[in-house]
Amino acid sequence: MKRIVVVGGSIAAVTAAQSLRAEGYDGQVTVLSEEPHPPYSRVPLSKGVLAGRESVESALLPLPSEDIEFRTGARAVRLDTQGRLVTTADGNDIPYDGLVIATGARARRLNSDSDLVVRTLDDASALAARLAASHSAIVLGGGFLGMEVAGTCRALGLKVTVVDLVPPLLRLLGPWLADLAVAAARDHGIRVRVAPDGVEVLDEHRVRCGESVLTADVIVCAAGDVPNTGWLEDADLALDSGGGLVADACCRVAPGIVAAGDVVSRQGHRTPHWTNAVEQGRMAAASLLHGESARPYRPDLYYWTEHSGLNIKISGELPLTGTPEVLAGSVDDRSALLRWRHDGGTATAVAVNHRLPVIKLKRLGAGAAPIPVSVRATTQT
Repeated sequence: MKRIVVVGGSIAAVTAAQSLRAEGYDGQVTVLSEEPHPPYSRVPLSKGVLAGRESVESALLPLPSEDIEFRTGARAVRLDTQGRLVTTADGNDIPYDGLVIATGARARRLNSDSDLVVRTLDDASALAARLAASHSAIVLGGGFLGMEVAGTCRALGLKVTVVDLVPPLLRLLGPWLADLAVAAARDHGIRVRVAPDGVEVLDEHRVRCGESVLTADVIVCAAGDVPNTGWLEDADLALDSGGGLVADACCRVAPGIVAAGDVVSRQGHRTPHWTNAVEQGRMAAASLLHGESARPYRPDLYYWTEHSGLNIKISGELPLTGTPEVLAGSVDDRSALLRWRHDGGTATAVAVNHRLPVIKLKRLGAGAAPIPVSVRATTQT
């Protein structure tokens, strides 16, 4: 292959591009990023950047090596798989011999394009400016992102209400861990409103929940995301019912085409998390270069979130049912190492405000024996 094109500018795209070089590919690599910025991490956007504790520059990732062409402001609008061409919004056709699709996802909006969301660097900067002049906020959505945004707003001194169709984090974490996280949020002064009949955004300051109308200076939509696959509608590639791009165990989509990150659907669902994006970026590069000899991708079920005084790290399958084993610490103190065992010998390990290296947490998540107290680490990675 003389030229490989990577479409997308996120961590999955950058990882794939760098991995192509690490795997020995010496042809041309071109990365097409829709955004005007160099690559950056989304992790601090809902926390340090939104709160103003961290600068925009702190979110920037290292630039790809000089032998990788990184184009900003290059939004892909069409893929011609027969002619092997990617067309960008400015009308340029970029030929490829191999293609990595890493276009990620965009924020789901409940009202219109004017909804305040936290997905991009520009989103976080715009919302931070609004929060600085506000006294109250409503956050629509109680997933990881919604609770992180709510925690940041509360830390800034705003009155905060989280609204969701079910109790926050319930669908992601399961009842026991969700209850723990919601209790911490309430202890920090965050109000939680469950609206099983749905939510209607009336305008930029009002939300209808059943018979009630809630008002706030700022309404933030954190109701999930939508995979960016609209530009593939003429490409004859398989999409799942939610619009995710269907890939196999080696991240292959079609001959000469692989995919990585939030855009990818495997076995009927997407896994829009940082660790997954990195691992899939590596797998996509190896699969594109080595074909059938590439080893299948094994999902790394590792997640983390921070809000309302909680630092939660998880290794293993979600959601969780039942009551966990307490391997260390105290649940009452909200500082504990927990484990849920599943049928088949697998387990999920969770560190709540507990200092433990990630590799040891993953060992527990794989079902390994607990770590003796005498050798437990006192530093966290």
